Amino acid sequence: MVQPGDGLALRSRPTVGYVALGGTIASVPSEAPGAQPGVQPTLTAADLAAGVPGLEAVAVLEAHTFRTIPSSAITLRDLIELVPVLLRVVEGGAAGVVVSQGTDTIEEVAFVLDLLWDRPEPVVVTGAMRNPSMAGPDGPANLLASVQVAAEPDARDCGVLVCLNDEIHAARFVHKSHTCSPSTFHSPGLGPLGWVAEGRPVIALRPTRRAHVQLDWSVALPRVPIVTLGLGADAVLLEALCDLECDGVVIEGMGGGHVPAGLLPAVGDLLERVPVVLTSRTGSGEVLATTYGYPGGEIDLLDRGVIRAGALDSLKARLLLVLAMASGCDRPATRDLFALVGTTTGPVAKA
Repeated sequence: MVQPGDGLALRSRPTVGYVALGGTIASVPSEAPGAQPGVQPTLTAADLAAGVPGLEAVAVLEAHTFRTIPSSAITLRDLIELVPVLLRVVEGGAAGVVVSQGTDTIEEVAFVLDLLWDRPEPVVVTGAMRNPSMAGPDGPANLLASVQVAAEPDARDCGVLVCLNDEIHAARFVHKSHTCSPSTFHSPGLGPLGWVAEGRPVIALRPTRRAHVQLDWSVALPRVPIVTLGLGADAVLLEALCDLECDGVVIEGMGGGHVPAGLLPAVGDLLERVPVVLTSRTGSGEVLATTYGYPGGEIDLLDRGVIRAGALDSLKARLLLVLAMASGCDRPATRDLFALVGTTTGPVAKA
């Protein structure tokens, strides 16, 4: 029954764009004879929006299906092509945009979008850990909460956010920590920026500043591998990279950012050819800068010209290096960019 004032309430709803890329949230079993077991992404943005109770009361949703693929198949080129789509949505009057995808690469996709997004409107990335054919699928709740966040005026100027399990995380910090738990997303050493309670988004912390990478959309993307070091690691992989056509290297070092001394000649050879970024394999905390002075310690490595990733993990450091090089940054400018993104973009308590 329509109550007095309902029409006004419906007319006053904000517009929110919704762009679907596939993933678990869109995956159902195939009914085709002889189909592969398991689920595959087939649902469209309209299909997903139609399955969310109460969504129409929150916002006028403009649904677009951009890709229908697993998140492991998303490429950097896909994201470069996605950004103009998001821009058209907000330039058309949307208060914000929700992007749904598979959770395998949410932390990477959100981080790249955050670097390429310089608008005040929020972009909220979400997905699901339980597909629609399971008991208790979390996709509808995550999609509803994400639309609520995208429509929230207080979420403006926070950049790209990740919203699942009623928690709101900054793209810069979020990390997938479990293969199948619905509470898999965390921001190590920080926690979420906010939460959604009874349909009301709360932004408790805000990023102090954001970095934007201006990219030539047609440029070839650099090739940057990640090398993880462990106990007894030898130099064979680093030496091989010297002979391959890579454009940069990310080293996932031990502890605070350390490399066995026997690998230093190979690191030196790489530095003569390409930029090398140092991260930590620990998963949280910053790469050190001034503590350990032995050969292969962070002081030694930085003196040799290795770029310090700060608090960025290897996945995000690789993406930042790719975008920095694609945007034309030389090594000093790349080092400055890592200093900005990796160490000085933390949140502060909201006033």
